[in-house]
Amino acid sequence: MSAYADLIELAKKAATLTEISGVGRPALWPAPADAATFRKAAVLMLFGALDEVPAASEKPLASADLDILLVERAATLNDHPGQVAFPGGGVGALDDSLSATALREAHEETGLDPLGVEILGTLPEVPLVVSNFMVTPVVAWWARQTPVDVVDFGESAQVFRVPVRDLLDPDNRFTAVVKRGRDTYRGPAFAVNGVVVWGFTAGILNYVFHELGWSVPWDEQREIPAPI
Repeated sequence: MSAYADLIELAKKAATLTEISGVGRPALWPAPADAATFRKAAVLMLFGALDEVPAASEKPLASADLDILLVERAATLNDHPGQVAFPGGGVGALDDSLSATALREAHEETGLDPLGVEILGTLPEVPLVVSNFMVTPVVAWWARQTPVDVVDFGESAQVFRVPVRDLLDPDNRFTAVVKRGRDTYRGPAFAVNGVVVWGFTAGILNYVFHELGWSVPWDEQREIPAPI
């Protein structure tokens, strides 16, 4: 089965789920009691073929042939400043679906042409308590790639495509630790492209890679402070 087919199967499986299961845990991000008051949002998990993949290889055969689109949020933002994220944001009044939200936001943040994106499906929504959002990850395939870059430096510090093989490399994987009062948070992290991906985005990536069967064993005892 190709990596593209793996993504199709993930989308089909996700359609039957009500929450994202944790690896070795009952569930990741259980819905808070007041979830009904949360705002709706969507992010775009956009996988595409690496530039060096031959054009004849329409659907890459391995995860190593793929990359994924990420943005580094501007350090001046009120919500999640400086963090690496998937393109996305809150549902707009004119959006007719969560996929439409993810595509619109990706276009506004990166200049992405939505017409070149094939929507494969959505994952169950995930609560992002810090900013009061219920976020739906939209899994997509970059069928016709177009240039992307920062559109507004007030929103994003950089827009970049990171090879999946770099995210899976055990040398680039860590456990991020953040302490708030008496509470300590530990979660997966990826050190790539000169930045650390952690928190919500890293948790989703970790879940997706596990479900796809792409994960490579890594040392979860290697801890780094979360870059906040």
